[in-house]
Amino acid sequence: MKLGLLQCDDVRESLQPAHGNYPEMIEKLLRPRVPQLEYRVYRALDGELPLTTDECDGYLTTGSKFGVNDGLPWIDQLQAFMVRLWEAGTPLVGICFGHQLMAKALGGEVHKSPRGWGVGMSFNEVLVRKPWMQPGHDGLDLIVSHQDQVVRLPPQAEILARSDFCPYYLLQYSEHFMSVQGHPEFCKAYSADLMDARRDLLPATRYRAGQASLSAEVDDGVMLDWIVNFLQQAR
Repeated sequence: MKLGLLQCDDVRESLQPAHGNYPEMIEKLLRPRVPQLEYRVYRALDGELPLTTDECDGYLTTGSKFGVNDGLPWIDQLQAFMVRLWEAGTPLVGICFGHQLMAKALGGEVHKSPRGWGVGMSFNEVLVRKPWMQPGHDGLDLIVSHQDQVVRLPPQAEILARSDFCPYYLLQYSEHFMSVQGHPEFCKAYSADLMDARRDLLPATRYRAGQASLSAEVDDGVMLDWIVNFLQQAR
């Protein structure tokens, strides 16, 4: 598999010595699952995108501190590229910011949620089990860090997992687009450090609840297996 990572942000410089940057985080987790992985990084946040949709077998987008409605040129360019991938039938998986931009690209809406920040662990119910969702799981509990949420689905979207806090948590579009609001690439230590770095932005009660939630078990390995399975069956 040749996978293109569409990088939409950098990890804070102060956190990179301990945790690395997005490309390293994701490759470290995917390579044991796909030993023959060819991995190419495109710095979408700098305007770098594939020239053609078939440069890679499939693509994965990262999260970002930016919002999909910020009106930045690189975000508009990435959104247009997602439409091209959709029309070409090329597999794409979106994480957090990528999850939201995929929905917007296909006609949905994204706004800041009145529920406020999602930080720490999120606990979600699996509604639909697809063949690629192996190993099977009744829940999907992942680390999150977001304010924006998908608030209106595109017509092509199917909800696979949800919670009261985030009703559109795991989505699939046809057989080649899939996205998740959570961060399977984040470890608990990084989540804790990121909440500390953003402490001035978070309500005190949300910060405390987010830190306390990290005592729960994370389904990061399950979600990473699902991502690999999805990309392999969608090719």
